[in-house]
Amino acid sequence: MSPERLFQLQLVLGYITWLLCFVEYIWPRLRSIDPIGAHRAIATLHSFRFFGLVFILPGVVGAHLSSSFAVFAAYGDLLTGVLAILALFTVRVRPLFWSFVVAFNVTGTADLVLDYYHAIQADLPLHAGDLGAMYAIPVVYVPLLMITHMAAFYLLLRALPRRVPSY
Repeated sequence: MSPERLFQLQLVLGYITWLLCFVEYIWPRLRSIDPIGAHRAIATLHSFRFFGLVFILPGVVGAHLSSSFAVFAAYGDLLTGVLAILALFTVRVRPLFWSFVVAFNVTGTADLVLDYYHAIQADLPLHAGDLGAMYAIPVVYVPLLMITHMAAFYLLLRALPRRVPSY
């Protein structure tokens, strides 16, 4: 099997495996706790996205890793992680907390979607070996990040007050 097909297969299996795990174990817990607790749990996971800076750390990834992919992914992850940390710090100031929750989820989702775009443009699956030890990030960690962003949006929309139309 080619490295390109192997990478794509592992990415798809990463999504399938995390979806199975998420639906069975994580989602029931998130839905059973209060919205603030659920969003704090998601923010805690995303606060580790500073780790994405390794994409621009010489010696960790291959020297030929596409800079259009690596730089955007690194700084997009950093911004998302900082916004998630700010959400955790501001949990007692509810309007600020909710603003940071929305901000890190919008930023993080946009980052991941644009990372996929940059990866396709750079033909990353063909050059996946340049990820070095960070190969696990896109095939193991990114699927969980995307799934939790989608869950966060669902929980945010569910928490919106329902207006009763006045006649």
